[in-house]
Amino acid sequence: MIQDVDEQTWRKRTGPTLLVASIAFLLAYSWRVITEADGTLALLANIVVLVTWVMFVVDYLVRLSIAADHWLWFRTHLADLAITLIPVLRLVRIARVFTHLPGLRRTKAAALRTRIMVYGLFSTLILIYIASLQVLDAERRVPDATITSFGDALWWACVTATTTGFGDLTPVTIRGRIVGVILMFGGVALAGVITATLASWVFERGAHGDDSADAATKAEVRALRDDIAALRAALIPPGEEPPSDDRVP
Repeated sequence: MIQDVDEQTWRKRTGPTLLVASIAFLLAYSWRVITEADGTLALLANIVVLVTWVMFVVDYLVRLSIAADHWLWFRTHLADLAITLIPVLRLVRIARVFTHLPGLRRTKAAALRTRIMVYGLFSTLILIYIASLQVLDAERRVPDATITSFGDALWWACVTATTTGFGDLTPVTIRGRIVGVILMFGGVALAGVITATLASWVFERGAHGDDSADAATKAEVRALRDDIAALRAALIPPGEEPPSDDRVP
């Protein structure tokens, strides 16, 4: 039955459900970590997290199974693998709305830059938030830990992602340090995206300026040729043919 469904149809059918599942995953995990839920409430939150995560795993495996070339699909859909491992990354697709705002897509290059910037910023914000939850969950019950509240975790995640690193808050667990390494690489990647995007914008603006100047120069040359032609016509006596000049294009 599944083999008769192509990937596009499957994504249309499951897309809204998985988006809701990703929101449920984020809310349940955030609530469990921030409130330090215990007992039945913690069990309920863990069930929501597990069920929604299984939904993403099943979706990934189904799409892999209906692909004509499984290995090619796997290699060209690494972003989908990341979303499967971290379901909240699907929320980045909500950022698509901001890539269609009026005045942001004048050219193909501008549209591409807009998408890169919007998706990059949204991905980084989600990464910072998830890293805050992860490091808080790993650190706050450990002796000599400096990250013991969500505010501390969020501050640490922000300074780590921006590669500032004041050093006032430092993870002491292996899990917390792994989260820190991932966050640092994410911050460096964001800085690279911003730098490349700005460089592309400056280059395009410069090229546009050169094109305008070139167009103006061509217009001036044409006007000068017209003036010369009019002057020659005025100097030729009536009844005479104007001399041909192959040098004038």
